[in-house]
Amino acid sequence: MTDEPTSKRRRRLLGTLASAGLVGIAGCGGGDGTATEGTPGDGTNTPTQGGGDGSLGAELGEFRGSGVLAQGRDEIGGTRIEELPDLEGELTIYLGGGEGGLYRDLINKLENIYPDFSATPRVSGTADAANTIITEGSATPADVFWSVDAGSLAAVAAEDLTSELPSEVTDPVPDEFHPNGEWVGTAGRARAIPYNTEALDESDIPDDVMDLPDSGIAGNMGWGPTYGAFQAFITAMRIIEGEDATRQWLQGMVDAGITEYANEFFVANAVADGEIQAGFANHYYALRVQAARPNAPIDLAFTSGDAGALINVAGAAVLGPSPQQELARTFVRHLLSAEAQEYFATRAYAYPMIPGVPPVGDLPRIDELNPPEFDLAKLSNIGPTVELMREVGVL
Repeated sequence: MTDEPTSKRRRRLLGTLASAGLVGIAGCGGGDGTATEGTPGDGTNTPTQGGGDGSLGAELGEFRGSGVLAQGRDEIGGTRIEELPDLEGELTIYLGGGEGGLYRDLINKLENIYPDFSATPRVSGTADAANTIITEGSATPADVFWSVDAGSLAAVAAEDLTSELPSEVTDPVPDEFHPNGEWVGTAGRARAIPYNTEALDESDIPDDVMDLPDSGIAGNMGWGPTYGAFQAFITAMRIIEGEDATRQWLQGMVDAGITEYANEFFVANAVADGEIQAGFANHYYALRVQAARPNAPIDLAFTSGDAGALINVAGAAVLGPSPQQELARTFVRHLLSAEAQEYFATRAYAYPMIPGVPPVGDLPRIDELNPPEFDLAKLSNIGPTVELMREVGVL
């Protein structure tokens, strides 16, 4: 997205959080249901600002999270809920992944705004949800598949079970996050390297993730190989760099003595504790750690143009067999409203999908990062990745 592939996209993200003593921001899960997922943010332990009356005139504060990152934000842009068609009718929504509680809370807010709208969510891991839809086929009762992982959305789309979203839904979102209109991204997460600021300087982190095994810090790093987001990262590496290079990279990290953790939230905590100097994790985990522990010595580094700079997305698809096509499309449009995007940004530290809503704090905007050119639909091809990781002994 940027034409500066050699620049390291670093940010001192956390100093303002530490000085302000921010606590209690909800996190979000990033697994695919096949691996151990982190603690999801459920949207219930983060009080909203303002008092809503369930009407279309409710203030943005009904959707915005609390805490210092939600304060002093500039006026946001994008389509407001009051500009969208009403939600009227019933939907069955399959929710895939660790953000189920957060998603249910947003659904409840929409039901409060629209008394004639109701949704029945069914929550499971993203792989389980995708496999269920594929197994049910044209008999699926689901109208919408809302998942934390692009790979699971792509797997369902590959079975011709999604209907094409119209441009009025997809136009506000960058092209790479709505391939062929089969699904559309609703919130993004960037791969990053959390590092301990008392042990390392940002200049100690290579700009290319492939250089890490020989960087001298690999033996003081941590990863969560059973975690779905990590496996998506390795899938991207396998497709971009090739299987042999990925095998060599994995073996190099193992030989260096990298430490294994159950998930990436644990990795970020271990970095902050000084157990390890750095690790692999989605960007928001360092923010979650710092939110709970304001003085933790942790910051983020972003590599450039490689699998370690991957941006994955949560997204939604309207299922082709659904008899509720118009209502389902309108629901997805609501997920891309200014209010919903502010909700994801300030409650889960996710990357908004529309340009009018900035990320929280000092996070670089999504168009300032330098991810690889990569078709997110290919993340569904995880089988060879798992086999490769088992072959090396990582799983």
